[in-house]
Amino acid sequence: MSGRDPFCPSRRFGRGAALTLVFASVLVAGAATGSLPGDGGGSASGEARAAAPVGNPEAVTRAAEEAMADGKSPLEAAERAVSRSGDRWAAVYSEGEYEEFAESLDGRYTGVGLEARRERDGRIEVTKVQSGSPAAAAGIRAGDRLRSVDGQAVDGRPVTEVVSLLRGDATDAPAGTTVRLGLERGTRAWTETLRRARLSTDSVTVRTLAGGVTVIRIAAFTKGVGDTVRTAVRRAPAGTGIVLDLRGNSGGLVTEAVSTASAFLDGGLVATYDVEGEQRALHAEPGGDTTRPLVALVDGGTMSAAELLTGALQDRGRAVVVGSRTFGKGSVQMPSRLPDGSVAELTVGHYRTPSGHTVDGTGITPDLEADDRALERAETVLSGLGDAS
Repeated sequence: MSGRDPFCPSRRFGRGAALTLVFASVLVAGAATGSLPGDGGGSASGEARAAAPVGNPEAVTRAAEEAMADGKSPLEAAERAVSRSGDRWAAVYSEGEYEEFAESLDGRYTGVGLEARRERDGRIEVTKVQSGSPAAAAGIRAGDRLRSVDGQAVDGRPVTEVVSLLRGDATDAPAGTTVRLGLERGTRAWTETLRRARLSTDSVTVRTLAGGVTVIRIAAFTKGVGDTVRTAVRRAPAGTGIVLDLRGNSGGLVTEAVSTASAFLDGGLVATYDVEGEQRALHAEPGGDTTRPLVALVDGGTMSAAELLTGALQDRGRAVVVGSRTFGKGSVQMPSRLPDGSVAELTVGHYRTPSGHTVDGTGITPDLEADDRALERAETVLSGLGDAS
């Protein structure tokens, strides 16, 4: 599992509980910025999904209001109500946390510019350092080992918890606050103190392989990703294939996932979803490139809106999906503002792929299984699909 500091808002489930972090893109529908579509009919086909916990906004709001009337913390009361609900994706944010969350989906965040992953032995390794970030200025490099954050050992911790420490989520640390990192490179061990900064995410990266194949990697569906992908598709060398790398993509704004689907589809259904029992549909815009060979790379870190996109491309026969089974997060969250300005985000429904398959709890099975050599496998597949390279 890997992670970076832009996409990890804190998720609190109970009074006194440690922060439980999930990548910001657990929003399958981007409700944080009002991007959950409200129109479109359509009904889901296929088997009906087994009942799953769905949040009760009225109960959570009522608990918060009663706590405020009694002079107690509405946020803590909401956390207790959410904890009792059984909704695994529910979250309660302070007003500041929610603002930070929304900004991260806008492509901005407060952090130090590190991306990391946990190795099999539990060690935390830096995998990427964002150009121009505090981490880059300090000379931290990919491959360095992160041993501690502000004196807290990080070996064995989930990457999301490590990222939370880097960002200072527990204290809503703003830009300019310091964080002390314990680092290791070969036989050298040292401590580096960095100042957090306001940074912009680099959600889409594009590169061309030696054979002419274009690799478009999407880290998360922040604002503007769909337009960026469509531009990359138009600029790709004629007669060559595209690899859409969604590995480790934790999701984001569903509108951007649908916009990305529109780069490869000529209209038509992308997904159906239900909100409190009402069935709705998401459609691609017409005019996408439907002829260029396409492979989608996925893994266990591909989740939420990234699974919605993968399911659409797979079900409609537009892409060959290569990699390993995806995460399985196919639920829709909606925010409810609480009396003190905090926000409860609760599950209100689930989405299905164009063929009617559910994703929540099951994920998407790739057409071809592949391990760490997935990109090489993707190139081979593209050749078989008619890639000129």
